[in-house]
Formats: sequence, structure tokens, C-alpha cells
Amino acid sequence: MEGKTGCLGNFFQKAKPYIAMISLQFGYAGMNIITKVSLNRGMSHYVLVVYRHAFATAAIAPFALILERKVRPKITFTIFLQIFVLGLLGPVIDQNFYYAGLKFTSPTFSCALSNMLPAMTFVMAVVCRMEKVDIKKVRCQAKVVGTVVTVGGAMLMTLYKGHAVNFLWSNFIHPTSKSNVPQTSSADSGKDWVKGSILLILATLAWASFFIIQAITLRKYTAQLSLIALVCFMGTLQSIAVTFAMEHRASVWTIGWDMNLLAAAYAGIVSSSIAYYVQGIVMQKRGPVFVTAFSPLMMIIVAIMGSFILAEKIYVGGIMGAVLIVFGLYAVLWGKYKEYKEKEMIEAIAEPVKDQNRIMMMMVVVEEDCVDIEMQKTEANNRAAGDAPAPASAITAPAAS
Repeated sequence: MEGKTGCLGNFFQKAKPYIAMISLQFGYAGMNIITKVSLNRGMSHYVLVVYRHAFATAAIAPFALILERKVRPKITFTIFLQIFVLGLLGPVIDQNFYYAGLKFTSPTFSCALSNMLPAMTFVMAVVCRMEKVDIKKVRCQAKVVGTVVTVGGAMLMTLYKGHAVNFLWSNFIHPTSKSNVPQTSSADSGKDWVKGSILLILATLAWASFFIIQAITLRKYTAQLSLIALVCFMGTLQSIAVTFAMEHRASVWTIGWDMNLLAAAYAGIVSSSIAYYVQGIVMQKRGPVFVTAFSPLMMIIVAIMGSFILAEKIYVGGIMGAVLIVFGLYAVLWGKYKEYKEKEMIEAIAEPVKDQNRIMMMMVVVEEDCVDIEMQKTEANNRAAGDAPAPASAITAPAAS
């Protein structure tokens, strides 16, 4: 019984990074759908970013202040600059560009282009020497091929549509969708897909840079909650400045008990505070490439949720691209898993060697101590022998005659 419990516990420990990252993709997918509805209702994406990170800061700052009050490192000028850049890359550039691209396109299309994230992160990690590529090893070949296949699947989704696929639930959930096809197609034709695509690519590039700099910052500033709270707070201040520069109407800041408030609160609490913290923990153990390798799953989830909620059409090209993306994802994860196991084996081999070296050093120290003690005893004995008074010689008095 204890053996089975131990096996289950060991399995859960190994599966925790996978469960965490898959759960985050569901959270991101929900954010895409809710945000799309809010943007369609006229909410400014600049204001949405401000409220999102205000909610994120308010949600995570109390935990950071209480849980990390004794382990929080000091903020040096270098760490402050890194936090400033993280706030600029994540909350400001990435999310403003992504929301703008989402407004011009659709959730499924936005997620499809975002699937370039693993490839961009992998290339940046190699350039920054955070990932080593030995093309002779099978695990490295799997990561390279998986990255290429993932990007190819995303491009297939973007460039090839094919026939629309009608799911079994479409006629029951959206029975009037057929009559609205001409309106939907005319609306789609009016969208600036090229502009949206460029904005989404720039957002993905900023997101990949955010992961790399976050991994570098966590090496010196190890308090994850405090780091995320500072990044969200910095992003809020920067987003306010950008919003004042881009939006000149006071009415854009108005928010009520509606979908706009839900979008800001959900995105801030789930997609910023919780997501950033979980990504940081997983990143410390598995690296940035492992974290970003799960992003293609978000596209599949969004495509299914979009067909339910937004009556979005799913095409044959999208399904074919999704299949390729899944294969590429598994190839990257397999390569990362093999790399992780190889690292564990090296550490397991190195640990007994370290212990043996430590024991040998302790034995040398003990021997040196014993020699020092013997030398001190010898010196003490010699000193005692030198200080002792010489024995008095017997003087024989002459016998009286």
C-alpha cells in the first residue's frame, strides 16, 4: 500500500509542471473569448490593459508582502531596470499589440499566430545560451523539428481555410447561424487582417522576450511573488502613461458592472497574476522553452470555445494545422523530457562523487588535526623535559679521622 502511495506521489510530482501549464492554457483561452466580447462592445484596449494590471497588482501584492517578507532580496539598479523592461514588454507592448490584433481579427486567428511563441523563445534561448543545441543528439533534433512543425501548423491555419466544418452542437447552440453567414463574411472581409497579423507577430516577439528576461531576472531576484507584483505595478504605471497619450476622451475610463469589468478582472487575476507566478515557478525548473511549448493548446481550446460562444467557424485548414501543432508540441516536449532526464542522471551520478570527495576532505582534515595534536603533545613533552630541574648529585662528606 505504501509503495502504491509513493508511486502516485512520485507521478504527481513529475506531472505537476504539465498540469499547471495545461491549466494555464484554459485560463488564457477564456481570457481570449471574454476579451473579444469586451472589445467588440467598444472598450479601449489601452484602458483594458490598465485595469487588467491594476487588478493583478491588487490580487498578488498582499501575498507577496506577507509570504516573502523575510526572503525578499534587495532591489539593485540592474534588477530595477529588468523589472522596468519586463513591465514594458509584457503589460504594455505585448498586450496592447495583442488586443489590437485581436480586435482586427478573431480569437482563433490570434491564437494561431501566437503559436510562433515556442519557436521565437527557442531561438532567443539558444542565442542567450539558455538552451544548448547539439544537433547530433536525438532530443535536440526533436526540439528543432517540433518547433518547425509547430510554426508550419500555425501558418497552415492562417493561409489555408478550406471548407467550413459543422460540428454536431452548432445547429443546436446557434440555429440561426446559417442565415447570418453573408453578414459574417462581409464583416470578416472588412477586417484589416494584414495589420492585425503584424501587430500579433510583434506581440508574440515581445512575449518571447518577456519569458527570456523573466528567466534571467529570477536567477538573482528569487522572490517570484514580489517580482510579479512589481512587474504588474510597473506595467500599470506605464500603461496609464500610454493610455493618456493615445486616448484623449475621459469617457473611455468609464467601467461598470458589465462585461468590461469581467474582462479586466479575469485577465488581471487569472492571466496576469496567477499565470505569471505559475510560469515563473515552472520556468525555474524546466526553462522558458518548456513553458512556451504549451501555447499551441490554447488555439485548439479557443477554436472549440469560439464555436460554442461566438459561433466562430472552424475550417478544414484549421483542423489540419491543429494536428500538426499537436505533433510539433509533443516533439518539443519529448525533447525537453529527455533533456530533463539526462540532467537528472548527471546529477544522480555527480552526487555520490561529491559525497565521496566531501568524505575524503573530511578524512584529510581529521588526519591533519591528529598530526597537529601529536606534534603539540611532542612539543609539550619536550618543553616539560627541558624545564625540569637537573637531579642533585650525591656529595660524600669526608669521614672524620
